[in-house]
Amino acid sequence: MISIAENNVINSPSGVSGIKVGIIGGAGYTGGELIRILINHPNVTIVFVNSKSSAGKPLHTVHHDLLGETELMFSAELSNDIDVLFLCVGHGDARKFLENNEVADQVKIIDLSQDFRLKENATFGNRQFIYGLVEFNRKNIIEAKNIANPGCFATAIQLGLLPLTNFTGLYKNECFTTGITGSTGAGQSLTSTSHFSWRANNVQAYKVLGHQHIFEIHETLNSCSNWGNANIKFIPYRGDFTRGIYITTTIHNGGEFDNSIEEYKNYYKDCPFVTISDTPIDLKQVVNTNKCLIYIEFSENDLIIHSVIDNLLKGASGQAVQNMNLMFGLKETSGLKLKATGF
Repeated sequence: MISIAENNVINSPSGVSGIKVGIIGGAGYTGGELIRILINHPNVTIVFVNSKSSAGKPLHTVHHDLLGETELMFSAELSNDIDVLFLCVGHGDARKFLENNEVADQVKIIDLSQDFRLKENATFGNRQFIYGLVEFNRKNIIEAKNIANPGCFATAIQLGLLPLTNFTGLYKNECFTTGITGSTGAGQSLTSTSHFSWRANNVQAYKVLGHQHIFEIHETLNSCSNWGNANIKFIPYRGDFTRGIYITTTIHNGGEFDNSIEEYKNYYKDCPFVTISDTPIDLKQVVNTNKCLIYIEFSENDLIIHSVIDNLLKGASGQAVQNMNLMFGLKETSGLKLKATGF
């Protein structure tokens, strides 16, 4: 790799260089969110933001809200003089990037694509990728050198279900999940279903019972000793808004989980970004944050779990920084105290 020019380095607000970061694919939605977090992170120095399409341009020409926040330029060059490399590229492109570029062994990698999430695909050369769902895999993440960041739907669904792994035989019951996501979940490239004139005042189901995130969900839940063979029926929807995910999971004949609310509160008592709400939840409570809110209710003999996250933060870049914090021995919430939009 070629070292980047020294004048492209941003020091953290405290003036302490701290963790040196490189970003691949910085022009997309997840790359933009990652930059916004890291330029204000007290322990981070951004060494380079790589983008083939925008090389040589200031970051604010793509991420317009960064005007006045940073003078950093997109670069076509790369450097091994970093501590951690974030891969904010499309699915399938992370593995291709590693095949075509030599990343030094001492550089840790956090990949936001789906390329390394499943155990069968988690090895690349001498690198072993750890599944980065913090609330499930915290101990392994702390020791990890490479992280496969979970998918956005997968994060919201799993956080809604993990506390139930303390019950035996859950999958004797039927489990149905629906989830609606904003247009940013489709990425920046314009398609017929992400165009404003199609998306406005419109909702559509897609990838019915066949969404790619279901595989990582099943793998996580099946690894929990008390569960049988996970078989979640998942229907995702495209929503008429830009960001956020709202999940509702219904477990039929769920009367045996009467004490589940206390189980949830106990499970997440040491998890700073997950809160169990006593009142109904909505997207605006979490958009622009790294939080997940969960609300539980019962209907006759069914258990209903609602969970909400920001797909670009807790579902992508915020969770990636949360993983970085743990990998480098920082406070988990460092750089992630973000305010929700609220209205």
